[in-house]
Amino acid sequence: MSEIQASSTELTSQYIAQITGDLERNTKEQERIGAEVDALQEQLRTLQHDHTVLVNMQQALDGATPAGETATKAAVSVPSQAPAEPKRSRPKKTAAAGAGKAAPKKPAEASSAKASKAAGKPSLVDLIRNLLQQQNEPRSAAEISSALTQAHPDRTIKTTVVRTTVEGLVARSHAHRTKQGSSVFYTAATAPQSAEPEPQPEATAG
Repeated sequence: MSEIQASSTELTSQYIAQITGDLERNTKEQERIGAEVDALQEQLRTLQHDHTVLVNMQQALDGATPAGETATKAAVSVPSQAPAEPKRSRPKKTAAAGAGKAAPKKPAEASSAKASKAAGKPSLVDLIRNLLQQQNEPRSAAEISSALTQAHPDRTIKTTVVRTTVEGLVARSHAHRTKQGSSVFYTAATAPQSAEPEPQPEATAG
């Protein structure tokens, strides 16, 4: 009887270990996918902010040109503005717009409201790139997240989002990745060289 109980206990422990491993992998996969979604949303916000800035600059330049040149510049600038409007993430308003409102309103006015909220706030990609360029030593994703949280307490910066964003910089050769044991550290692709020429002593006339 003791051998049967021992074998059943061993099987139970093996099942528990397997289930525990599956749960850990499931949790890590959820965190990874969630981090990718957050990073994509951050990139979308950055693109929308850049689009708003470009539209405002275009309007400012059009307003500063003489009346004779406005028509020619408008004809050139309108087709270049069309591909810069990725508005795929709003299926609700597209259905309402197709119901009866065929005449589109000014896109600059709709996007300028977002610009007032996003103005003055750099994207997470810019924050991470600037931080890595200022650091002389490699930093892990947790250290980058902690430094950005201290520098920007009004923003919620998750370590998983930072890790995904830095991996995107590495993929675009904007950052380097080094592995020390089980830890991963990141550095800027082009580290600023602070090599200042040493002052030479003036030769005294004898």
